[in-house]
Amino acid sequence: MRGLAVTCGLAVLLVAPVLGADKPEDAAQAVADSWLQLVDQGQYEASWEQAAKPLKGAISKDEWTKGCGGARQPLGKLVSRKLKSRQYTEQIPGVPDGKYVVIQYDSVFEQKASAVETVTPMLDSDGAWRVSGYFVH
Repeated sequence: MRGLAVTCGLAVLLVAPVLGADKPEDAAQAVADSWLQLVDQGQYEASWEQAAKPLKGAISKDEWTKGCGGARQPLGKLVSRKLKSRQYTEQIPGVPDGKYVVIQYDSVFEQKASAVETVTPMLDSDGAWRVSGYFVH
């Protein structure tokens, strides 16, 4: 089985702005943690429904749901997730410049003892942090 490198796409999930967060990393991580709960529960359609226009313009709800489900279901349920790193950046190759936080988690699933999940929230034009990318490998 080749490595599971999954792209749930350029997921731009609508999540309310995190109030009281002093650093971008804190606000972005709060959004990432909340968004990951949706994915952990298999609520892929809900994550697409809440997505901003760039995601919806790039991938259909069906493609998004199949992609996320196809990536996550073989892993089984989440056993544990621990923050590995988080880094603020304004440039990521292949996407427009903006304000991003690249967050990595060391994760354990029922069927994969060691995985790295990368969640990339971005500061959207309305000032809310939303997940703009998700990969698990």
